[in-house]
Amino acid sequence: MQNERKQLAVWDVFVRLFHWCLLAAVIISFYTAKTNGAPFLFPIEAHAQAGYLIIGLLIFRVIWGVSGPAYARFSAFIYGPKDTAIYANALLKRRAPRYASHNPLGGWMVVLLLLSLSFQAVSGLFLSDDIFFQGPLYGLLGRDISGELASLHSLNSDVLLILIGIHVAGIIVHALQGEKLVAAMVTGIKHFNSEPIDIKPAHRTKHRLFALGAFLVAAGVCGWLWFYPY
Repeated sequence: MQNERKQLAVWDVFVRLFHWCLLAAVIISFYTAKTNGAPFLFPIEAHAQAGYLIIGLLIFRVIWGVSGPAYARFSAFIYGPKDTAIYANALLKRRAPRYASHNPLGGWMVVLLLLSLSFQAVSGLFLSDDIFFQGPLYGLLGRDISGELASLHSLNSDVLLILIGIHVAGIIVHALQGEKLVAAMVTGIKHFNSEPIDIKPAHRTKHRLFALGAFLVAAGVCGWLWFYPY
């Protein structure tokens, strides 16, 4: 007799909205960088505005990562070197356990993506193309440092693409193993044949107040950047 599949509410609506809004902003950012805005689709300013939105989203995620529900917290999916090595070894032997949240390798991939995105978005605030765009913080660190940041900004965009590629590859591998992460990020529900090893307490409605505070802080920073008088 086949075991009944279990379902578990993992990712709350705020985590899911963050994920899909961030994806949209990153796509717009890369698209406008490669096409110079492609007239009639996006104005050239959309590249900077996508960056401002990314900063706002990242601020929200950091606050939510320390004050949100159990599975939204960084502590739910950031593991030490020993646990990560044990999981990687089990994965190579095809004996990796299932996690409700991100597994140890997936958790560190999330951290790397967030760090890379943070550098990309924040460094853009100090840049200028001397024609159409000047970041809100351009000139604060001097022209020489801004030039160095521009080089790193360009280099990190390639690093970010590599990380995104690895992330997508991981999603495909999980899908082939029957773990549909894309669907879970839409519905918030994950399905398991057996109980995952990182079960957390159920979500609590009190976190909605923290969500409101996180949203207001993120929206305030994003709005200031968006309407900053150049």
